Amino acid sequence: MTTYARTEPTDQEPDIRARPPLVREFLLVAGLFLAYKLGRRAANGHVEEAFRNAGNVWDLERALHLPGEGAVQGLLLHSQPLIQAANTYYAAVHFPATALFLVWLYWRRPLHYLWSRRVLAVLTGGALVLHLAVPLAPPRMLPAAGLVDTGQVYGPTVYGATPATDTMANQFAAMPSLHVGWAATVALGLIAATRSRWRWLWLLHPAITLLVVVATANHYWLDAIVVVAMLAVTLAVLRIPGSGEGPGARTGMSARTDGMRGDAVRTERGARTDGMRGDAVRTERGARTDGMRGDAVRMEGDARSYVAASPPARTAAGDAVPVRAAAESPVRAAADTGAGR
Repeated sequence: MTTYARTEPTDQEPDIRARPPLVREFLLVAGLFLAYKLGRRAANGHVEEAFRNAGNVWDLERALHLPGEGAVQGLLLHSQPLIQAANTYYAAVHFPATALFLVWLYWRRPLHYLWSRRVLAVLTGGALVLHLAVPLAPPRMLPAAGLVDTGQVYGPTVYGATPATDTMANQFAAMPSLHVGWAATVALGLIAATRSRWRWLWLLHPAITLLVVVATANHYWLDAIVVVAMLAVTLAVLRIPGSGEGPGARTGMSARTDGMRGDAVRTERGARTDGMRGDAVRTERGARTDGMRGDAVRMEGDARSYVAASPPARTAAGDAVPVRAAAESPVRAAADTGAGR
């Protein structure tokens, strides 16, 4: 019966064979990002449609009884350092965190890197389609929302003061929120690629991002809900490494488990082989011992046969004395000889 010891999964070494060429990946990711930025710019200029869609989204949220974005913003407006920290998180964490995430996966988890890059590409492409199809003004621009543009009032901000003429970004691309979508992808990717008991804390990143985008009035609740639904569909199509079926999908934890079981089987087989070898050695030793005993028995039998075949010894009086008796007890033979006189 084989017993498996319970051990915590250790940090696996990167599979260099699964790592794609660095230059190719750099050009591919840079090209995808550039295409996304140009696509967002192409969706700019639909001001009237963007505000009309914003009104419809606001009314839909009220019909669904979603909490008002103003309630979240009110929690931060009581502290200027807190609202500035939220603005900084919105402006400075989104792109660097995603870039560092991809770099780390590329170096340490090549298989998870390929999966994460595909998920981000599909999610971003789907978001770009919605940006083009449904231009949407953020809640900070909607008079009915009554929210404060925290970036313009408290800073820092990444947007221009006049959205219609902003050449740096398309401010009418609120639906869906890629801030939330990318943050959720980063968290799920790190949870899938690591084995630390603390890895679930990565979920704080999308949670904080959600609160930040709502509190700064850059996105509606529905922007986050839509992108999470899109991510769920993407994950259903692009399975996380180690979660699929088939020999090619057994990576990560399943591969480690299979390796541990394989080691145990090999150890058991080795133990059995060693046991067989030990039995063989003991058998061989026993055979040798039995052979030595047999040789001794045969030698003793030969000696007895020789003694039986030898002629009897005679005393001075001419009496015959058995050779075996003489051999066994010379003293007795001498005594018998004296008595014969």
